[in-house]
Amino acid sequence: MSKFDGYFLRQLLVLCGFFAFVLVGVFWISKAVSLFDKLISSGQTAMVALEFTALSLPSLIRTVMPMAAFAATVYVTNRLNRESELTVMLATGTSPMRLARPVVLFGLICAVMLGTITLYLRPASLQRLEARQAEVAGDMTAQLLNDGQFMHPVKGVTVYIGNIGRDGTLSDVYLSDRRRPEQVVTYTSSKAFLARSGEQVALVMVEGTALQMDAKTKLLSTTVFSDFTYDISALARRDEVRSRDIRGIPTLELNRARLGGPGADTYAHGDIVEELQERLSWLAISVAVAMVGFSTLMLGTFSRFGLWPQLLGAFALLVAIEGLRGVASATVTEHPNLWWLQHMPALGGIAVSVLFLRIAGRPVRLRRRAAAAV
Repeated sequence: MSKFDGYFLRQLLVLCGFFAFVLVGVFWISKAVSLFDKLISSGQTAMVALEFTALSLPSLIRTVMPMAAFAATVYVTNRLNRESELTVMLATGTSPMRLARPVVLFGLICAVMLGTITLYLRPASLQRLEARQAEVAGDMTAQLLNDGQFMHPVKGVTVYIGNIGRDGTLSDVYLSDRRRPEQVVTYTSSKAFLARSGEQVALVMVEGTALQMDAKTKLLSTTVFSDFTYDISALARRDEVRSRDIRGIPTLELNRARLGGPGADTYAHGDIVEELQERLSWLAISVAVAMVGFSTLMLGTFSRFGLWPQLLGAFALLVAIEGLRGVASATVTEHPNLWWLQHMPALGGIAVSVLFLRIAGRPVRLRRRAAAAV
């Protein structure tokens, strides 16, 4: 590797790290604020909210890494062109194809990082996040221990607790169960306690009243009780057992499911193939976006307007690649035997980049032939 290659590569890596840090920070803070507000309001601690946001980082990094690689390539190439460093290298006889060597190496480095995140870290983080979300969703005690506000643990149920004593006594309890529209029941009590037995959690209300409204007869019945037990653990039950999120399945296990192993009957074959090929396609995306950014800018000639037309063209190609990836994903899901379509947008971007580099190098060869003829 020449000194110029090393210099070019270092600039790309530094700028890519900077852009990735900025993009991840912006998106992560935006997501963390809403997630913190949602979890804290449901009675979870700040550590749980921090854990949830940390588990979302691999997915976020995977999303912004190609954008950061593209932005770094375009920025560094434009700066080298503006400072005439690329012009000097071209004048010494270096072809655009040769100048692309550090860009390709930069794309391969990004591909290794993306591969580690996509194939290993992201599925592991999503699997852990799914497990923690199930735990939080089933923790009805934490959701109910919020005094002074109306809470809705599930659709059709409203709970209000006036005050929570230091000994765990709940005062001024209101509970409305409207899950059956034909029979709405409202419970009120001056005191209540939470009792847990294994996985069962019950709300024991003392000295209260139950109001039952019959929607058909329009009759309201009132029952006064000295103590009443309401099973709130049933609120945490789901109508059906949720299967694992396919995005959180480890890559090797997903490949075994594709071959007919465990999990093959749980998900559609098209979904398995699409998810597996989608993960693998990220490896070539980093190389493609870096080469597209560099090769498009190399098409530019001297102009008082700079390389703005080429910059817009590079951005348009990036959008086209992402759009084609979306179309390919939908097609592979419907027709798993066309799995190779998942990789065509990235390979097409690389092919277009090679074509652009050859076009950019042609004027140099033409000038050399004219000079030799003279």
